[in-house]
Amino acid sequence: MNDVEHDEAELEAGRLLFAGNCTFIAASNALTNLPPISLPEIAFAGRSNVGKSSLVNALTGRNTLARTSQTPGRTRQLIFFALANRINLVDLPGYGYAKAPKTDIKSWTGLTRRFLSGRQSLQRMMLLIDSRRGIGPGDKEMMKLMDEAAVSWAVVLTKMDKLKQSEKAALISKTEAGISRHVAAYPKVWATSSETGDGIAALRAHIAGLAIPT
Repeated sequence: MNDVEHDEAELEAGRLLFAGNCTFIAASNALTNLPPISLPEIAFAGRSNVGKSSLVNALTGRNTLARTSQTPGRTRQLIFFALANRINLVDLPGYGYAKAPKTDIKSWTGLTRRFLSGRQSLQRMMLLIDSRRGIGPGDKEMMKLMDEAAVSWAVVLTKMDKLKQSEKAALISKTEAGISRHVAAYPKVWATSSETGDGIAALRAHIAGLAIPT
């Protein structure tokens, strides 16, 4: 989805939301120490090294809010941020990192599953897909899990600047067709680049529509 598909009021609402104060709340490795439910929540999930932390930083305009690393699989907790006292952002552990210990993978995958099925404040899951890789087995498993948990989710394509212009429209169409069979999927996808800023304003506008109104 391009920025031009949103009207100026929606884009401005997104800009104002993400210009607000964004603060770290908690990092939880168990359901027993999750922060109490207060605001609506938007969660970000994706394969390790998909660019999740870079996207969160691009959305908020804060280069060090979410930790980026050259080591995939580093995020092993649910990390909560409060944005403008209107919505919480949740950074979920990445999946699909084969070099992580199997016990660690099982632990944080189980935590994500339990979070999805039991967090009433979760408004939408943003599922990040690397545009160069497309939808992989781990992504399909996550889609199935979200469908089963009745969690509304939407696809965000990352690293779109790495594609040729001629490849972009075809990838978006293919991705939208691929998610059309999923009952909990939002029908549109967001094509983004944390490097160039493409698609960031549109994604901000969408998330602003899920936040507590001002």
